[in-house]
Amino acid sequence: MSKRLRMPGEFCWINILTSEPAKAQQFYSKLLGWSFPEMPGMGHLIEVDGSRIGGMFDVASPQTPPGTKPVLGVMVCVADAAATGARINTLGGKAQPPMQIGPNGTMVVGHDPSGANFDLWQRGSDAGTPIDGDAHGAFSWFEVLSLDSKRDRRFYTDLFGWDIETMPMPDGSEYVMFVKGELRLAGMMARTKEMEMVPPWWAVYFTVRDVDAAAKQALELGATLFVPVLPIKGVGRFCGIVSPQGIHFYVIQYERA
Repeated sequence: MSKRLRMPGEFCWINILTSEPAKAQQFYSKLLGWSFPEMPGMGHLIEVDGSRIGGMFDVASPQTPPGTKPVLGVMVCVADAAATGARINTLGGKAQPPMQIGPNGTMVVGHDPSGANFDLWQRGSDAGTPIDGDAHGAFSWFEVLSLDSKRDRRFYTDLFGWDIETMPMPDGSEYVMFVKGELRLAGMMARTKEMEMVPPWWAVYFTVRDVDAAAKQALELGATLFVPVLPIKGVGRFCGIVSPQGIHFYVIQYERA
C-alpha cells in the first residue's frame, strides 16, 4: 500500500476515546511508534511516520458525552456526509444528524443493521490520512463482526458501492472481503456461537515489523491478548491485543515477497 490520500469509500481516520490518555499515549508510543501532537482544548492527534492517522480523546473530558466507554472508532471518507447518512437510515442502519467539525469537515455517527459503529467523514480543510499501510504502526486492515453477514454485506455494498470477494473459512463459514476496484478495503466475519458475547464492531489491524515481539512487548506494558499469535495463510501472522485502558485491536506482520 503506497502513501496516498484516501478517497471516498475508503477508511481514512481512526478515533480513540480512552481513559488515562497520558498512560495510553505511552503504551501506543512504545508499541506502535505513535506520536501525539496536541490539539489544544480537544485532545491529541495520532501520527505515524510523519502522517496523521487519527485522534485520541479523554472519555472524562467535558466534551465527551457522559457514559461514553473506551473505544477505537473508524471513519470512512464520503463525498456527501448528509446524503450518505440519510442512506444509512434508508438501508436499515442508524445515523445521527451531520456534525460540522469547524472548517475541517463534516462527520456523521453511524451504525450498521447489526449495530456496529462506523463514522462518515466529508473532508473540508482536513483530507484525512495519506499514511502508507506498510509503515510500522499504520492501520492496514479493517474487519466488521456481523450478526447477519448476508444482510450486512448488502448494506455496505449499497451504501459505499463496494464489491465483494468471498473465501471459505476452516469452520465452513465464509469470509467476505470488501473491494473497490483493485483495492481490498476490509473484511466481514459472521458471529459464531463461540463469539456470542462479543458485540458487533469494526476492528482495526495495525502493521508491525515483528508480531511476536509486539505481542511480548504488549504484555510487558500491561496489556492482555484476546487472540494469541496465529497465522493467516498467504497473508501473515497476527494477534489481538487489549490495551491497559481496555481498547481492543489487532497487530499484523505481513508476509513479504
